[in-house]
Amino acid sequence: QVQLVESGGGLVQAGGSLRLSCTASGTIFSINAMDWYRQAPGKQREWVTTITRAGETNYADSVKGRFTIARDNAKNTVYLQMNSLKPEDTAVYYCRADIRATWYSAERGSWGQGTQVTVST
Repeated sequence: QVQLVESGGGLVQAGGSLRLSCTASGTIFSINAMDWYRQAPGKQREWVTTITRAGETNYADSVKGRFTIARDNAKNTVYLQMNSLKPEDTAVYYCRADIRATWYSAERGSWGQGTQVTVST
């Protein structure tokens, strides 16, 4: 059983910064790609950014240059540094990871429970 737990959300003024963390725990053999998604009120969940195990990154255009994803493979943790936050960044942020529980298991996507980020004007 694998669990992803996010932390670091909160209320911040426009222009401010927040750092989210997400740690995977349980039976884990390896973790491949790790992502952040977000869902604003009344909108569909959208992809924000991805980091591969090797550290290659991709970002949605809406956050490029403001958000930075990083990971610590030894800690099974992914981070999202969010700078120059805007009110439109307000959403519940979810982490997702492609995890293999054992060497013979298929890779499966797992989601965290989400953490609220609210950016005020």
